[in-house]
Amino acid sequence: MRDARSWRTRQGRTAGGSRRHSFFFEGATGYQRADLAAELRGKVVLHLGSHISSHENYGRLVAAQPAGVLVVDVRYPGATPLADAIFPTYAAADGAVPFLNVAFLDAWRWRERGAARARFRVVGGPRPAESANIIAELAGSDAKAGVLLIGGHHDTQADSVGADDNGTATAGLIELARVLAPLPRKRAIRLISFGAEEQLSVGSAVYVRHHRVDLSREARCMFNLDSIGSLLGWNALYGSGPPELDAVLPGYFARFGQYYRREFGVLPYADHFPFVAAGIPGLTLMRLNCASGRFFHHRPDDDMSRIDVNVVAASLNAVAAFVADMAAAEALPFQTVIPSEEHAAIQHCWEDLFGGW
Repeated sequence: MRDARSWRTRQGRTAGGSRRHSFFFEGATGYQRADLAAELRGKVVLHLGSHISSHENYGRLVAAQPAGVLVVDVRYPGATPLADAIFPTYAAADGAVPFLNVAFLDAWRWRERGAARARFRVVGGPRPAESANIIAELAGSDAKAGVLLIGGHHDTQADSVGADDNGTATAGLIELARVLAPLPRKRAIRLISFGAEEQLSVGSAVYVRHHRVDLSREARCMFNLDSIGSLLGWNALYGSGPPELDAVLPGYFARFGQYYRREFGVLPYADHFPFVAAGIPGLTLMRLNCASGRFFHHRPDDDMSRIDVNVVAASLNAVAAFVADMAAAEALPFQTVIPSEEHAAIQHCWEDLFGGW
């Protein structure tokens, strides 16, 4: 999806494309409307909400046959349009209409001016493409002891440099491979850089689907890195795993002057989640800098000026120390289990967002 700025208000008009009536759609409550088609068909819909909240709602929106949807990312109410994506499972099942991103403040001004019609031009469209997962395997001395996984993703969003999201983890995986390779270990360490994460963890989902049987037998945990370098901010750890794992990890970060806020609950929007869906403990480390995440999230200014390399190094040191100790331990201090109270939410997200197995 890309930027769209061409609007006609009651005070003026713009050039290019055919004009369509517009409809301001409040995503958080709009799906309570009984008949979307009666109000949306043939119109340009300004969708206040960055993600369609469920597969059911997406299907209803597309079935209403709007001329196009302008998506407003309400997480970051700024002047820059933010790149994002339609979930592949949704589009594959229900098709798609043109979706474009617009800046929150542009949408605000259009509303102020009483915008009644909109027009935009779409150049290009869906096309076949390939992505790749890059895997480095550090063998262990005991093939029955299992495998520890470290993950990250190497793609970025359209028109974004991606220095933090996710250049920090891509560089980090390379450095972790270098540091961990010469160390003795009982368990294997598998480092995976996933492709197509920005399309909703396509690379990690494909990997887990293809290797589910082997992973259920040998995988002990997945530690994922995603946007860990913000110059100003705080660390946050998401994901699902046993309490013993949560008891062990903080000490490794404190050793290097790093701390994190543990965010409990199911988070399906990172590469650890397909592993969690397969029953493997999975965590993702991020570094936030505002209540909505990172203010430069998916923006063109996600460049090296946003990154504190010392924070990145300290976090990587903590992860390296943890993985090295777990790889060498005679017995792991945690079980390969997911809290039972999270099973239903995990299953729902896996079925709704990813299409299940």
